Amino acid sequence: MDVVEILPRLHLLRFPVGQAYLWSDEDGLTLVDAGPQGAGAPIADAIRALGRDPAELRRIVLTHFHEDHMGGAGELSGPYGAEVLVHRLDAPFVRGEVPAPPPVYEDWERPLHAAALAQLPQGEPVRPPRVSELSDTAVLDFGGGARVVPAPGHTDGSIALHLPRHGVLFTGDAVAASPVDGTVALGVFNLDRDRVVRSFRRLAALDTEVACFGHGAPVTEGAGEALRRSADGYRTSV
Repeated sequence: MDVVEILPRLHLLRFPVGQAYLWSDEDGLTLVDAGPQGAGAPIADAIRALGRDPAELRRIVLTHFHEDHMGGAGELSGPYGAEVLVHRLDAPFVRGEVPAPPPVYEDWERPLHAAALAQLPQGEPVRPPRVSELSDTAVLDFGGGARVVPAPGHTDGSIALHLPRHGVLFTGDAVAASPVDGTVALGVFNLDRDRVVRSFRRLAALDTEVACFGHGAPVTEGAGEALRRSADGYRTSV
């Protein structure tokens, strides 16, 4: 796992597939997404390496239920008592109460998804002991007030998090950055492409300086303009 400072308060935690983000406030830590299964111990080690204690982890906010985002949540919330939060529509899948729906693939996405899955650990993840459900209008107590922004389409309960005071946006997988040239683009492996295009436009309209994606390098300057330029290039089918 690679640890990259984006801002003094914000670090990127990069895994072979996907990534998470650690936000540091004086009174506690917040993890946005939790990496794949097995990520709990490396994340705890990274927190210690940054001079903090994993017991300071107050909450783990999941942008959606996919295995590369929720795999480490139970591994961390159990030992350290962090609250796990996810949108109410994705909560049953995080709890393991019902089978999760697969993406509706475009043909070119199938081999990419198969290659990504081959890099992920297999087996049942450690489930969080409790999962709190987020509403569409929730404001969370970190980063000066983190606003939940509904971003459905990748999954029904996909969310973004916007920190207006800091100009930071966590997009989840609604938006991604190319691993080749960093180009901002619509996320892949979606349940409903039209809905995720509309979500992309909603996120692009926010006042954002730093955009943090579920996949690909963050945009650290002028992110709002980069999001708007990219979002303008996508059309819905209706």
